[in-house]
Amino acid sequence: MEDPLLVWAAQGDARTFTHGDAIAVASPGLSRRDRLAVAGPPADLAALVPDVLAEIGPTYRPIGAVSAVTALCQQVPCLTLVDKFGWMDLSGPPTGPERGRAGWLAAEDDKPIGKLLDAAWPSAHARPGVDGVRRWAGLRDCAGRLAACAADAWSAPTLGFLTGVATHPEARGRGYAADVCAFTLQSMIEEYGRAALVVDGWNYAAIRLYRHLGLTYREFAAARVC
Repeated sequence: MEDPLLVWAAQGDARTFTHGDAIAVASPGLSRRDRLAVAGPPADLAALVPDVLAEIGPTYRPIGAVSAVTALCQQVPCLTLVDKFGWMDLSGPPTGPERGRAGWLAAEDDKPIGKLLDAAWPSAHARPGVDGVRRWAGLRDCAGRLAACAADAWSAPTLGFLTGVATHPEARGRGYAADVCAFTLQSMIEEYGRAALVVDGWNYAAIRLYRHLGLTYREFAAARVC
């Protein structure tokens, strides 16, 4: 199971299903949603996924390469395409900025992290205290205010997952997010061997940042049961 998406999904109470050359990994509550990571030929997936959903329930959302999920929706009437996004991963040291300004935060920083997320990204899935959110990295400005943060959350044993990246609106444009992401990615590569994240396809600034740090981009899609 070399596909990074499948590696990420195959953690905790995940279940794996196969048919022909298709594979589906059902991971409950992964990043706060029931997810069904899929890969393989469209015909094999079309035979596999309906049976899997009948067994595990309709709350699971198939996710995978956009071509595979689009074909799956065309062949399985109960599925509809709901979103396209970018999956980005890295297997070597990040490139770009120095990482000396950022570091891991402590438990007493949970409240400042929450305030930062409220100001910069109110809908973020990762929050202090949420199950699966392991630790937070951050960077303070010259006034001592938490200016940027990122989370190591819902990581698999051999793949770290970066999320919760936010910069305070008043501190944007100073490279803080790049420093925090570079530090967190480097730590993940050292511990897990690989790192990944998801990004909205319309968020060109974030994609440009992550590419600058050495991550590669693939277009993915998600579907749901009608």
